[in-house]
Amino acid sequence: MNKYILSLLILFVSIQNVIADEGMWMPNLIKMINESDMQEMGLELSADDIYNINNSSLKDAVVALNGGGCTAEMISAEGLMLTNHHCVDDIIQGHSSIENNYFENGFWAMSKSEELKNENLSATFLVSIEDVTSQFIDSLDLSMSESDRNKAISKISRKIVKEKTDSTTLSARVRSFYGGNEFYLITYITYKDIRLVGAPPAAIGKFGGDTDNWMWPRHTGDFSLLRVYMAPDGSPAEYSVDNIPYVPKHHFPIQLDGVENEDYTMIMGYPGRTNRFLTSYGVKEALETTYPEIIKIRTKKLEVMKKGMDADKKTELQYTAKYSGISNYWKYFIGQSKGLKRMKVYSKKVAVENRFKNWVNNGDSLRIKKYADVLPSLEKAYERNKKIAFNRTYLTEGIFQGPEILSFSYTMKNRVSSLPKDKEGRTEGLRKLKKLAKEFYKNYNSTIDQELLSAMLEMYYYNIPKPQHAPIFKKIENQLFGFKNLDFDFYAKNLFKRSYFSNEEKCMKFLKNPSKFLAEKDPAFLVFSSIYDKYLKELYPGRKQVRDLMRRGNRLFIAGVREMDTLRRFYPDANSTMRLTYGKVKDYQAQEAVFYDYYTTLSGVIDKEDSTNSEFIVPARLKELESGREYGKYADRDGSLRVNFISNNDITGGNSGSPVINAWGEIIGTAFDGNWEAMSGDIAFEKDIQRTISVDIRYIMFIIDKYANAGYLIDEMTIAPSRRDLELDNENKSSDFVN
Repeated sequence: MNKYILSLLILFVSIQNVIADEGMWMPNLIKMINESDMQEMGLELSADDIYNINNSSLKDAVVALNGGGCTAEMISAEGLMLTNHHCVDDIIQGHSSIENNYFENGFWAMSKSEELKNENLSATFLVSIEDVTSQFIDSLDLSMSESDRNKAISKISRKIVKEKTDSTTLSARVRSFYGGNEFYLITYITYKDIRLVGAPPAAIGKFGGDTDNWMWPRHTGDFSLLRVYMAPDGSPAEYSVDNIPYVPKHHFPIQLDGVENEDYTMIMGYPGRTNRFLTSYGVKEALETTYPEIIKIRTKKLEVMKKGMDADKKTELQYTAKYSGISNYWKYFIGQSKGLKRMKVYSKKVAVENRFKNWVNNGDSLRIKKYADVLPSLEKAYERNKKIAFNRTYLTEGIFQGPEILSFSYTMKNRVSSLPKDKEGRTEGLRKLKKLAKEFYKNYNSTIDQELLSAMLEMYYYNIPKPQHAPIFKKIENQLFGFKNLDFDFYAKNLFKRSYFSNEEKCMKFLKNPSKFLAEKDPAFLVFSSIYDKYLKELYPGRKQVRDLMRRGNRLFIAGVREMDTLRRFYPDANSTMRLTYGKVKDYQAQEAVFYDYYTTLSGVIDKEDSTNSEFIVPARLKELESGREYGKYADRDGSLRVNFISNNDITGGNSGSPVINAWGEIIGTAFDGNWEAMSGDIAFEKDIQRTISVDIRYIMFIIDKYANAGYLIDEMTIAPSRRDLELDNENKSSDFVN
């Protein structure tokens, strides 16, 4: 049997072994890998209806919001775009003030002229995905160092991208998959005039807050509306009053039938990052080193921020989005740690690695030569990383993402240093710097940041080994001349008193005649640079070597596992590129004697109400509508109004805002979260209990129409014909024919 026929047989068998609910599949490959399986499950479309580069398809309605981090979808022919409330809470907050608190009260543009423009917000559409692996093969080999390999990849990638995008409005990037074993050219087009159209109040969009985050059952209307604009000629353009609403190649029809248990569902979006090929060494490091410290640092940051937010309404508005961003993955790391332990993921990884070792040792000389050292080298790399990982975690969480004055002072120093010499250029540069400063201080509280600086420096000092301490800590030790114990509060207070960047007034005074010399002498910059320089000079070279060993080891391990398990069809880890997942609406048994239904209703929102807890306040208007059961065409068959539902689709961070699509390509909901019991899903998919939590599209329509009285937005959408009515008509016609 020749190799070509053998490979086709292997592919055929592999396709039969696809697990429907697990997998973040590349849309350009579903025709070859998934189409028959999807149709067997209930899909009424073809693969070409989903991904097509020559004709409009579902992919054309799916958007990478701001280049990634969240997903959105087109729901009208006039550029209307749906995403999650939490994906744009910083945008809503940025437009808010004490007088016009859109975050608390909601915002609804009653005409296009009332929509709010946004800087630094974009909508990116996928144009095509092309396999370019063959263009790399001849230039890469096992004898290369990782540094040389990366240089070769960059050189080839630049050439491929240039050929694709020159003289066009397109952007493109070559992305690696399967740990660097395959390469794909992904081409996009990006629109930059995105306006805020509508958002419910936080009491709807964030109902349940941190308490309900990552939990089921949920009762959260986590959605918001934006509109994409383009130049009159149809090309992408910066904001202009002359721009017109974007006309998408495809937009999703709205299906108001709702969903039932076991209904077919698909989700398309831009999942950020999974690590399903992670070895046991990586799992061990996460559980014993990285996650515990991240949780500890974030717990302290949240404590400091919450104290300041509770004391003042303005501060609460300034820090709500920041707090949510930290809290979201604080809870995630807690849940993932528990899930990894409960699922015994470490032991399962060890079992795979033992199979891999046996497969290698029982192979021919070429297999042994290529793979024998893979796991031993990975083990050594993780052992070396122990000395670095701790410091890196504290540097990232406590310094880079800690007190904002540190990173801001670093940014200002760099911007001042690069100011043009000529008068005109310097004037324009200073204008941009002052604008940057105004944006920064709009949502900045020096009292909170001073407390954060004290807390983070103290944690860094007592948790990082003394030999890795930066020189700045010697200064802190000597600040009181040995008469007192270490006082980080005193040091932070003194720093804020002397820094140019501790408040807007001092910063603007500095920017009247800024100099690199003064910026470099600022105490906030000195703290940042002392800690960062220590890391760069003494730890980064070792980290780079370790990372190179890990990259090489992981790439070869993934290649070997794919060779070893020829009957399994592998999907690549998520890497912020478009993926499709398919499965079903599904209830689940969370644990012994704990069963969860697949949907929640507005009545459950009322049941959860707690007027003493800001996370569970129900707006009076919503209670009024519930009391009168004024649900209109958005009601279920039994007269209730569904809020959220769950499905076994495979998603992760970045999928927030993704469209949940039925068998006919109609939108039935918007994904926004996962469930607590399956928090280890980024590393190990939990088939029986992993669930995606979504907002029912009917609840979204109800809030827009009945709560906000913004029915004109409903009018521009395409409402799909009822599938139930069509089925009923067909049944009646069949009955008439028989009679």
